[in-house]
Amino acid sequence: YPLCALAVSDERPVSTQSTWGGTPANFLDVGGGANEQQVEEAFKILTSDKNVKGILVNIFGGIMKCDTIAQGIINAAKKIDLESMGVPLVVRLEGTNVEKGVELLKTSA
Repeated sequence: YPLCALAVSDERPVSTQSTWGGTPANFLDVGGGANEQQVEEAFKILTSDKNVKGILVNIFGGIMKCDTIAQGIINAAKKIDLESMGVPLVVRLEGTNVEKGVELLKTSA
């Protein structure tokens, strides 16, 4: 069950996936200075592998702002159309502007 992880300096998603039966297909660290377009590009890279069955976004943002990541995820999900691809997306945000990021995600559907 190949999964992808998008994170900021956090390798825990890979070990967590393995613990629960997943095998990581890819791991991307967006770094502290990523912008919305870079998050979109990260999703393009992740979804270019047709073996990917799900995407886990695990952000602990200190320098990286959660609302920036959230908006990038929203833009990418619309452009790439994850729903029609049948690729589930799980997002965990923690850190700077987390409330804004969560609200953006909640109201994006």
